[in-house]
Amino acid sequence: MRQPNGSSRRTDTLDYMQSMLGQLRHMAEAERCDMLAYLVEMAYVEVSDIIRGERPLRVHDKRDSAA
Repeated sequence: MRQPNGSSRRTDTLDYMQSMLGQLRHMAEAERCDMLAYLVEMAYVEVSDIIRGERPLRVHDKRDSAA
């Protein structure tokens, strides 16, 4: 079953981001930039969680839910 166009594009974008973050992480590790590698790794984990549906796409501010 094919996903709706917007959903398919979002999945493609998230997959691309995950791939780029993986490459950036390896580059940071190769240059021994430990903090940078860690921060990129956290972004990699975040996009992985979003892809698996374990995290929302947006973090809602409490003010948004009161409206």
